[in-house]
Amino acid sequence: MSNINPDPFTTRPEIEGTFGVITSTHWIATAVGMATLEKGGNAFDAGVATAFTLQVVEPHLNGPGGDVPIIVHDIKRGKTEVICGQGPAPAKATIAHYRSEGLEMVPGTGLLAACVPGTFESWMLLLRDYGTLKLRDVLEPAISYARDGYPLVERASATIKTVEQLFRKHWTTSADVYLPDGAVPKPGTLFTNKRLAETYTRILKEAESAGGDRVAQIERARQAWSKGFVAEAIDKFCRTQDVMDVSGSPHRGVLTADDMARWQPTIEAPLTYDYGRYTVQKAGVWSQGPVMLQQLALLKGFDLDGLDPAGPDFIHLQIECAKLAYADRETFYGDPKFTDIPIETLLSDSYNDERRKLVSKDHASLEFRPGSVEGFGGVVKLRHAEGHREAVGAMGAGEPTVGRFGEVRGDTVHFDIIDKAGNMISATPSGGWLQSSPVIPELGFCLGSRAQMFWLEENHPAALAPGKRPRTTLSPSMALRDGEPYLAWGSPGGDQQDQWITQFFLRHVHAKLNLQEAIDAPAWHSEHFPISFWPRTARPGVLVLENRVPKSTIDELKRRGHVVEIGPDWSEGRLTAASKVGPRRRAAANPRGMQGYAAGR
Repeated sequence: MSNINPDPFTTRPEIEGTFGVITSTHWIATAVGMATLEKGGNAFDAGVATAFTLQVVEPHLNGPGGDVPIIVHDIKRGKTEVICGQGPAPAKATIAHYRSEGLEMVPGTGLLAACVPGTFESWMLLLRDYGTLKLRDVLEPAISYARDGYPLVERASATIKTVEQLFRKHWTTSADVYLPDGAVPKPGTLFTNKRLAETYTRILKEAESAGGDRVAQIERARQAWSKGFVAEAIDKFCRTQDVMDVSGSPHRGVLTADDMARWQPTIEAPLTYDYGRYTVQKAGVWSQGPVMLQQLALLKGFDLDGLDPAGPDFIHLQIECAKLAYADRETFYGDPKFTDIPIETLLSDSYNDERRKLVSKDHASLEFRPGSVEGFGGVVKLRHAEGHREAVGAMGAGEPTVGRFGEVRGDTVHFDIIDKAGNMISATPSGGWLQSSPVIPELGFCLGSRAQMFWLEENHPAALAPGKRPRTTLSPSMALRDGEPYLAWGSPGGDQQDQWITQFFLRHVHAKLNLQEAIDAPAWHSEHFPISFWPRTARPGVLVLENRVPKSTIDELKRRGHVVEIGPDWSEGRLTAASKVGPRRRAAANPRGMQGYAAGR
């Protein structure tokens, strides 16, 4: 009988088929994406439908006012490309203005934290240039869920509860949407956002007034968003509303309709790093994506094959290399349109051979140690967090740890899709979550808060400037294997994204775990470096481990000097992943948070 199922237990099967696979952080979005493939759409059509649905069903983790980096591999083009859907700072967003408001850093909530919303234009570009379906085909599911209702997940209800008093006292337009009948909606409530449904319905109606041509409809929808009624409502709200934010004082926004009209997403080549058989592909230094590549450049000098992926050597080496890579992120990364970033040096063998000497195999570093590249980088003043971080479990799961003024340290949704033809997409939409700023009443959604990732320090590469992109944490991933497109994966979780993404990859490559096993395996994250979110604090040496990590590993990591904190058994990450080998399509999703699901056939 023992041979009936000899494989190790996983929380769910690794999905496998030949028609196509999709995996996302919410089961409804996965179902919508799969339905889009079934009716003849390609991976990019399915991605747009999935993304709009995620805005509705995970409003505490993303929204229409947010931003998105997208990595696509298009079979027809024969190459991988990155769509940058990270909107820039508004024209009036100057360091002088924020300083004149009495601020030392950009608030983590409210209107001053808003960049140009990047998601809608990015999904329209994807649909127009890579997709095949009409706008109605990909927008109708989201409209119906917003209008008719969907079961509210527990974490969304908990987030609303956390900011309930903020909504009641200061953000009353948000209370109108998220406190129906004057109360926090219970988990499982069939929740609606009828005003959002009306916004997207109006966009669709205006689009279809352009006639039957698919591209003409998409272009008309873009006009309605960036140069029409949506931009006008956003402009008016920012000009006229004094909004309470995490600074404790109300502020008006600086985002205008002109900012929205002037911006469009861009397409660029991915940054890549060769690691054995694999070529890992990430977004550029305007994201934190290169942090993974830097970790791999350091780790390739160690022999990880055969190491226990829940053992002390495996965890210690990954974390110590992450500390060095993230220190460089803080020091060097920024918008390359504004500042020269020495990424070729940061990924070079000579640079990493020297940096690798800083990694002790037996002792955890408690120092912040960025590299030195002459003529580049900025000075980072460390702000130490006080005491023990609260809600470690909620934080680890990639769900937001939300304060009473809506400040967030984790966030985001993610999806990966591969269709029968071999088209692949990996995307991490985020921002514009319900707790970022008040709902704009005419639209049913709020603006994002990504500008909090700027520094108000003139000489830093990530300093605030008009038209500049903030150095986002969002970080989808793709990899070639032996030169062939192979893997798409990612995770929500703010600064943790490229820790969990790297761990997954190392477990898959070195420990030979399949996609589901690599997601299910015990995970961890470091809080050694400054977080990207307000109030930009660091916790030197802190290593947060799932309770499923073996006690012997925990004891040894403590002996090596790590400041160990233990989270709940299933508290680290919300990874999804999809792969293709020949005609085979595989996918897996994270059980943590009990929302994510993979589907395929």
